[in-house]
Amino acid sequence: MPTSAFLTDASICIGCKACEVACKEWNHIPDDGFNWTGQSYDNTHALGASTWRHVLFLEEKQPMGPQLAGIEEPFRWQFLSDVCKHCENAGCLEACPTGAIVRTEVGSVFVQPDVCNGCGYCVVSCPFGVVDKNHEVGTAFKCTFCYDRQRDGLMPACAKACPTQSIRFGHLEDLRQEAQVRVKELKDCGYNDAQVYDPTESSVGGTHAIFVILGQPEAYNFPPAPEVPTIHLKSAWSAALVSALVVVLVVFLAFAL
Repeated sequence: MPTSAFLTDASICIGCKACEVACKEWNHIPDDGFNWTGQSYDNTHALGASTWRHVLFLEEKQPMGPQLAGIEEPFRWQFLSDVCKHCENAGCLEACPTGAIVRTEVGSVFVQPDVCNGCGYCVVSCPFGVVDKNHEVGTAFKCTFCYDRQRDGLMPACAKACPTQSIRFGHLEDLRQEAQVRVKELKDCGYNDAQVYDPTESSVGGTHAIFVILGQPEAYNFPPAPEVPTIHLKSAWSAALVSALVVVLVVFLAFAL
């Protein structure tokens, strides 16, 4: 089965939250309390154990795009549907001690709830802060990439429900090419800060959730250079080894003198 991916385009998202609703309905996820966060019209705040798709409302003090004659735009209001990135090198998968997190044949990173022991290592090992623990149930949850739907030949519920095709679903390499084409279209229209967010140059090795954004990744709570925590193991072990050798040398010299 080909490797699947999402392509989410912030430039055509209308903030309707149809993807959030479809995700909750299909996966039987409880509501988030409907509490206003004070961040624009966002009432879900962030991805979590009960929010696998989150529509970000982003208000920026800059014009929306190319200026029209006689029209001043005081700010730019954007929307983006965020989701688990299903990293090529997934920190959560590497950290899981029970084998509860696996890589599926479609390329997604899947948490098996019946195997998860609730240790929380995956939560702290996700460079995007996506994985979350449901403290009532005691186990970790995140987007499943609608693995059950994909096995039956269906697209994920969020992509199916999106009315503007801001969320697109398809083969990973095809969507990477489409993302580049879309960025070129936006730049040709005057949106000079359009770019693709797909950190292939980091230790994450790229993602199965690609984004077309306007502006910098940090504005969307995306780390500009996400890293898998295990890349620091080599330096940590090297430092520990050097420290141990110094201790041994000091003890040896103490007895020798």
